[in-house]
Amino acid sequence: MKQIIHFEPLTPAKFNRYISIGTKAYNQHYLHLWPNGDSSPYIKNSFTIEVLKNEERDENTRLFLINLNNECIGILKFTISKEIGLTSKEDGLYVDKIYMINEACGLGIGTKALTFVLLRAKELHKSLVWLDAMQKGPALNFYKKNGFTIHGKTEIPFKQAIDSEKPMFIMTKKVS
Repeated sequence: MKQIIHFEPLTPAKFNRYISIGTKAYNQHYLHLWPNGDSSPYIKNSFTIEVLKNEERDENTRLFLINLNNECIGILKFTISKEIGLTSKEDGLYVDKIYMINEACGLGIGTKALTFVLLRAKELHKSLVWLDAMQKGPALNFYKKNGFTIHGKTEIPFKQAIDSEKPMFIMTKKVS
């Protein structure tokens, strides 16, 4: 059966789905970042109705459900204009979240999500797409395989996260 991948713009009617799938995917991949596996500081900052209402009102934010054959398997969030130092705010598009549930990993959907983002960046006349990736774990190699390079270092901005797990890389890719 052919895979049909669809990036569905988030609407208020689907906020609960976004919260549910985003929380599930995050917890499947990132509980190790938090003492006793308590990811609530991140969840409260990312996956509540109030947070989504604010993000929906923000003209600079785009939110999507990632659907595979009409089943929601992930979420995508990007910021249309965000400065990185290499480029102006107007030239940089920031990928905030690409989260997929375990069952959807390894199917090429992450690569399709990056392609989707790069196409949006090109349509918006951006010169650079950038993101933050954990220094440990499979995401780093995934982004490298997809043409992103390390630009600098940063860390998880939550004081509650485990110190040794906080290091991240800032990664960039030129829009062609």
